Amino acid sequence: MSGGPRGTVGTTQLRARFAAALSALYATEVPAYGTLVEVAAEVNAEVMAADPAAAQELGSIERVTAERHGAIRVGTAEELRQVGQVFAALGMHPVGFYDLREAAQPVPVVSTAFRPVDADELAANPFRVFTSVLATDDRRFFDADLQRRLEERLARRELFGPLLLRLAARAEEAGGLDAEDADAFVRLAVAAFALSPEPVDAAWYAELERVSGVAADIGGVGSTHVNHLTPRVLDIDALYARMTARGITMIDAIQGPPGGGAPVLLRQTSFRALAEPRRMRGTDGAVSEGALRVRFGEVEARGCALTPAGRARYDAWLAAGGSPAASGARWRELFPDDAAAQAAAGLTSVRWVPVTDRARDGRAPEADLGRLLADGWVRAEPVVYEDFLPASAAGIFASNLDAACEEGRAGADDAPAATRDAAWLAGALGRDVVEPADLYGAVSARSAAEVADALGLPPLRQPEAAPVPVPA
Repeated sequence: MSGGPRGTVGTTQLRARFAAALSALYATEVPAYGTLVEVAAEVNAEVMAADPAAAQELGSIERVTAERHGAIRVGTAEELRQVGQVFAALGMHPVGFYDLREAAQPVPVVSTAFRPVDADELAANPFRVFTSVLATDDRRFFDADLQRRLEERLARRELFGPLLLRLAARAEEAGGLDAEDADAFVRLAVAAFALSPEPVDAAWYAELERVSGVAADIGGVGSTHVNHLTPRVLDIDALYARMTARGITMIDAIQGPPGGGAPVLLRQTSFRALAEPRRMRGTDGAVSEGALRVRFGEVEARGCALTPAGRARYDAWLAAGGSPAASGARWRELFPDDAAAQAAAGLTSVRWVPVTDRARDGRAPEADLGRLLADGWVRAEPVVYEDFLPASAAGIFASNLDAACEEGRAGADDAPAATRDAAWLAGALGRDVVEPADLYGAVSARSAAEVADALGLPPLRQPEAAPVPVPA
């Protein structure tokens, strides 16, 4: 773990302190978030009491309880570079590229997730921040005049002060900060993501809102803020029902794969964005009390990561109209209920572990992980899916927008998309963007090599999933 020189507060501790302080801040800003955390804790305790071993197959209860992911939005490549520096101080790396412009409910942003990538760091504190940046030059959303005025406003604001950025760079280089600087860094970093009390230009915000509520939340204000903060729950269906019973209005559906069986990928839901009091400045300069509805409380249930073949099945199922509400037998044809069956079919990313106490009968095992699993020579431990799903993220965003701002665009629907890809993202950040599949594949490959060494076998073949056609 990242500890830095003796006497420093290392990046791991900085991340834990920042996550806790941000959670405390958000609870004061959005009180319903506190209810969400409370209900998640109740559900987790009940699931643990019913079957502790099953409850912790995808992480210890201590990890699940501490786990949070946040979401923020910035407006420019320079703001993205700066926020990448802040998160680097916390041992968090950009992982994955998500283009929400291409979702069924398009949003004019591209995104990445800053998170730890080392298994020990994830176990210590798996804090993640889903970070989106506006595509201001995408003509499908912004015409030339609106782009110019939006970029002029974005260029005038400062999200992260020079002292915060200097401390962040020092923490990244040294692996931590001394106690005094660590206190200053956490205080400044949390303050950078607090909701600003500055009045909002009502006419400008409304103009952007006609394009996209997300665009207004990014470019219609003078600062950034936490858009949502997400605890992890072990039974998201139970939480959804319990929040509803408490009178909290939830969005219409749980996003992601169906429930039941052996969980894969990520399921998410949220309570509806609440009207928050905000001071609004009119065209005459007068300030009055108003309200904006942009922030919400999200909760997630994590499953096993998929292999590239497994992910191809999921994406094809989704493209064919699959949804949690209409999963049926077709989902079970693609993804068996049993975790071992998923692993044997080459669908899930797992950590292969030799069963060292198995009685040996003198026969040499076959050099095939699927056969070793079936014969009891190895077991497959699920690898937690640590990342996000673009369709789910866009669905959550859209479900929390007012109907009046869901469809508006100032650009042309037939205009070419502005170039935004993983290479653009890496260039804007000045950092490599990690491909999630590479991380999961490396875990499986490394553990397979360890099994081969433990059993005295040649390199082992990973199970391969057969292509399964998904009807249109």
